[in-house]
Amino acid sequence: MSAVPMPSTFPRRGTFSDNPDEYAESISAVCAQRDRWLRYGLKAGPSDRTAAESAVAHLYRRAGFDAPEFVWVPSPAAAASFVTAEQLVSEIPTTAAKDEKSPARIASLLSNSRRRMDELIDKRRIEWPRWYFHQNPNMPSDREARMTVATRSPEDAARAGISPDPIIRRTVWDSLRTSLFDGVASATRSLAPQSFGSITWYGQQEAHRVAYYDIYRTFHLAAFEREDNELLDIQSALVESTGWWWAFDDVAVMSERPTAVHTEPVPDPVHGEVRLHNSSSPAVEFGDGSGVHVLNGTVVPKWVIHDPTVERITVERNVEIRRSAIERIGWDNYLDRAGLRLVDTDADPGNPGCTLQLFATPAGWGSEGRILLAVNGSRERDGERRRYGLRVPGAFSSAVDAAGWTYGLAGADYGRLLRRT
Repeated sequence: MSAVPMPSTFPRRGTFSDNPDEYAESISAVCAQRDRWLRYGLKAGPSDRTAAESAVAHLYRRAGFDAPEFVWVPSPAAAASFVTAEQLVSEIPTTAAKDEKSPARIASLLSNSRRRMDELIDKRRIEWPRWYFHQNPNMPSDREARMTVATRSPEDAARAGISPDPIIRRTVWDSLRTSLFDGVASATRSLAPQSFGSITWYGQQEAHRVAYYDIYRTFHLAAFEREDNELLDIQSALVESTGWWWAFDDVAVMSERPTAVHTEPVPDPVHGEVRLHNSSSPAVEFGDGSGVHVLNGTVVPKWVIHDPTVERITVERNVEIRRSAIERIGWDNYLDRAGLRLVDTDADPGNPGCTLQLFATPAGWGSEGRILLAVNGSRERDGERRRYGLRVPGAFSSAVDAAGWTYGLAGADYGRLLRRT
């Protein structure tokens, strides 16, 4: 296994091109590689078992152990059942004994490698281009650079003279972590949250780590040690070849990839972020029928998709699940069916032509409060402007005051807004 050579317009010293447009093209190439890793992180279908087993065996040998026995299962839920049935997770050993176990040694091997690569990246000396100083007599602070990268496209941030490091951090590490680790991995863990004890989960949704370091080396922005390059190759092969897996003393439990993964772009994505979403079936499905339902990035019970009712919504304690279920049937329908008491209604000064409505919350929602029903200031991808409800404190009797509170403003100040979004 070896790193794939990548043409690059970055100079070999690992800094800027002196041409802003050439530098922006380099950042576009970085984004293309990020998207490639995103596809790996979301990939569904059968694993390449030969490649996956070879990579895991390499890890065991590097940690000082023989290659393990491989047990393949159709899903993380099936993996949890197997681990429980075989009693692979025993009582937590002492620290000294734990360090002699293959799971701990493999985890340390990988974490130490990441630490070394992070230290090398952190020590990089950025040479700012000559054209930058003509445009910007004052160097931007780290905070200013992060703000620019967060709100502008990677190419525009490059043309503004921001160095590669904050751009790559935001558009590769942060973007992929949001899409894969915080999104897909969190949802997948909900299928088997308690069954593995302290054993580390590894999987294709860790592509954010692998992509980040791989982009630094393939674009000649960092030269890692040989050991770290070889470990990175092993992790790359695993992300590309299989789904979740777990290392035990003599056994590696390997889960097949999902059979389907459904996503949508997050609202107004700047760095290609996506979130799980499927309004008709599980957003992540596995071959044994297990799966997880997700609406607009929120993990929900099956009933939210197939049978949302006022009664179920009223007794649901999770605010996000409750919100998703209400949006599933529509706020207007929910308010009509639930018979909520209208407290106040007024024109929305921050959204001309639209109305604010303030309702008392149902008794089953717990502490007394209010629901502010408003219209989104911006349109959805289908061109519609969505109505949505916000939970606000029960002390409010004015819809405008409640709307101002959601922005940290008094009602009078909110009334002077030109337009909200």
